[in-house]
Amino acid sequence: MHPVAKSTAAVAGLGAACFGWGLVEAHRFTVRHETMPVLPRGAEEVRVLHLSDLHLLPSQTDKLRFLRSLAQFGPDLVVNTGDNIASADSIRLLQVGLRSLRHVPGVFVFGSNDYVAPRFKNPLRYLADGRSHAPAEEDLTALPTDELRRALESYGWVDINTSRHVIEVQGLTFEFRGTDDAHHDRDDYSLVAGPPSDGVDVSIGVTHAPYRRILDAMTADGCDAILAGHTHGGQVCVPGWGALVTNCDIEPARVKGVSTHQAEGRTSWLHVSAGLGTSPYAPFRFACPPEVSLLRLTARP
Repeated sequence: MHPVAKSTAAVAGLGAACFGWGLVEAHRFTVRHETMPVLPRGAEEVRVLHLSDLHLLPSQTDKLRFLRSLAQFGPDLVVNTGDNIASADSIRLLQVGLRSLRHVPGVFVFGSNDYVAPRFKNPLRYLADGRSHAPAEEDLTALPTDELRRALESYGWVDINTSRHVIEVQGLTFEFRGTDDAHHDRDDYSLVAGPPSDGVDVSIGVTHAPYRRILDAMTADGCDAILAGHTHGGQVCVPGWGALVTNCDIEPARVKGVSTHQAEGRTSWLHVSAGLGTSPYAPFRFACPPEVSLLRLTARP
């Protein structure tokens, strides 16, 4: 075989192997364990289960089994940062998958795929500048968002899209503030802006997509921590290097896991979930397994 032909065949073989592994890795569901020291001194640990980007389809029975297993980790709170479904038929199955968490208090915000169904996007265009170009929502297929909202509320979880809500856990008062989906410009931070309410022990900001305009505003207002999703952790990463893209304006180094964010002389802890799913039009991950996170909130030093 000609050397050029050999090289071409080798590259093609490597690409096919990577793609095949990416399809397998998309089903290797994991739990990320992280710690954030945001509680008052002397407080006992609080466990927060952070769910994001399930992109659930009715055919994903292995993902449903994984969701049903999460109660074993004994979370004290659940925070859901959106993109729960990829089709209208997934809502009933989502309720089944999350049923074991129905007695755990929680809050949720929505992502773009809680409003409209995903559609095919050119992956090369996505990789070219590090973020996707969201089409106008009127050009997409609407999903039954109100039905999804009722399904999540049936567990006692609170819709905090553009609102605040207080939850008491283990003698501590947590105030959550949330924004609607920033990726499709549904966010209006002014509706939840301002310092934490009087008597609050921990202030947590919740948003689907970690755009810097939201991170800056929440940090400047004194949020102790911010939780987000949307990025899929980069979805296709380079081993030893990390994510190439983030699908928003946050830098790749903070595309998943715990970091910090600074704005106007203040600092917030930030956790970005790599999420549990993918678009049905790009059902693969590479060096970035699907995940939920169990966040151990501990006392400040």
